[in-house]
Amino acid sequence: MNTPTMALGTMYFGTRVDERTAFSILDRYAELGGVFVDTSDNYSFWTSETGFGGQSEALLGRWLAANSGVPVRLSTKVGAQPTRVGGFPDHLEGLRKDVVREAMAKSLERLGVDSVDLYWAHVEDPAVSLEDLVDTFGGLIGDGLTARWGVSNYPSWLLERIRATAEHAGQPQPTAYQERYSYLQPAGGMAVEGQPIPLGMLSPDGLDFLRRNPSFDGWVYTATLQGRYDRDDRPFETEYLHPGTERRLAALNRVASARGLRPGQVVLAWLASGTPTLTPIVGVSSVGQLEEAVVGACTILTEDELAALEGA
Repeated sequence: MNTPTMALGTMYFGTRVDERTAFSILDRYAELGGVFVDTSDNYSFWTSETGFGGQSEALLGRWLAANSGVPVRLSTKVGAQPTRVGGFPDHLEGLRKDVVREAMAKSLERLGVDSVDLYWAHVEDPAVSLEDLVDTFGGLIGDGLTARWGVSNYPSWLLERIRATAEHAGQPQPTAYQERYSYLQPAGGMAVEGQPIPLGMLSPDGLDFLRRNPSFDGWVYTATLQGRYDRDDRPFETEYLHPGTERRLAALNRVASARGLRPGQVVLAWLASGTPTLTPIVGVSSVGQLEEAVVGACTILTEDELAALEGA
């Protein structure tokens, strides 16, 4: 089997997903050749009785300690930890240099490592200038605390300004961009349920940026719409109920049937097979769900299959 084009999302590890189950998922992910494991310092504050995050990183740290030398790479984030119980999304830690430095130190302590492979500016902090932002994250790279950095939940025009600011300052440029994206698209102008940061939706401009800048990795979250492609008990939200969805689902089901796959697996294959290639962050709560996701993320669709899906 090929290396799966995906990152294992661990948002609910240590809260909704208990430690024994999480360890089994992580063990199997490593066995299947999975590489990136994704978390954040604020995961998952909304499911913790404390009102703050850190549970996911702490669990990963315990797993890493029990599996010394396991060849996975770590991705974590900063900026969206609430500063008080119930403070999200208006009262967040933000991206000031001292805050980021302190948050990084805490993340590394929870993870039990000296550095991470990818560190994300999780949400925009308008109070921090772009010059300060690139200086902060460039300094983390210079100090060996992260190999590279990326931005998440930013509009693509601002991503380009950040890239250009880093280039002008002689600082390491971000090399990854993370937004919400899936095969089905919500109707234009409608609010998306469960998406508190509207600018976190990957736009056509964002896709174009990634096509024109192949040095950037494109990561996407909520790629399988929380299982809605495959689960009758999870109907699509109102914003997805339009004729375009009907056409796309019909095309998706045709490809899935011909391939002997579930529709959600074809969505993961579509992300991996297109241009630009997109890496979905896939959250699972069982080993069985993980194994299904890995099959999808290892599947490369043909040009005819891609054309059929895009043509819908």
